[in-house]
Amino acid sequence: MSEHEQFGLRLFWQEASKVMERIYKTQTDAIRQTGRLFADCLEKDGVIQAYGTGHSRAFAMELAGRAGGLVPVNRIDLEDLALRANWTLERVKSPEIERDLEAGQTLLSCYRIEPQDVFIIASNSGVNVAIVEVALKVKQHGHKLVAVTSLEHSLPAESRHPSGKKLYELADIVIDNCGPSGDALLEMPGARGKACSISSVSGTLIAQMITAETIGNLIGRGVEPPIFLSANIPGGIEQGQRLRQRYADRISRV
Repeated sequence: MSEHEQFGLRLFWQEASKVMERIYKTQTDAIRQTGRLFADCLEKDGVIQAYGTGHSRAFAMELAGRAGGLVPVNRIDLEDLALRANWTLERVKSPEIERDLEAGQTLLSCYRIEPQDVFIIASNSGVNVAIVEVALKVKQHGHKLVAVTSLEHSLPAESRHPSGKKLYELADIVIDNCGPSGDALLEMPGARGKACSISSVSGTLIAQMITAETIGNLIGRGVEPPIFLSANIPGGIEQGQRLRQRYADRISRV
């Protein structure tokens, strides 16, 4: 085996597989709790509010508007401050937006949120201002909150929020994505620092495990789960439109 092969895709596959296995072995209870919580929410005509910033936006996108996924999932996004709150696109697109306290204070006002809705927030570090501020608002309004985060990163990290709080400290359920501090996974000879992040891969796995658990809970209760069909198969667009009508303006994007 060449040095390139030893430290290339094979190494990532090996190390990523260890993270996936660790999630399955250690986070099953938290994911099952989340599935029950989400099923309770949907039975009460609630919406699952999914939020992430930076690359954790991908986690919210994995839950919302996906073929095979649940219809009543609203994706909360900082870019909606430009679309719905008259913020400038330049400010919203700034790398500093994750550390903008006003962004966190304003964001939830962009959406129609009902008392029975539940929230899931993904952040690898769990320390940025716009994440923690939204989590605080969620709890102040009495909603249940699930956090998806790297505890290895977050536990020793210092919060950037004025309260000193971190995401996992505010959540009712914490799902550890089992990733390393700093997100990068591989020690590569000749590279400065670690390479190849893992949180998007682990986040996708966790999101789909939650979806499967939620659907399984609904079926077990005799409730037909509202699942999106692909828009690229016959009848998929029409079926999606029918299901979305039930939630009207409570789902901002699909």
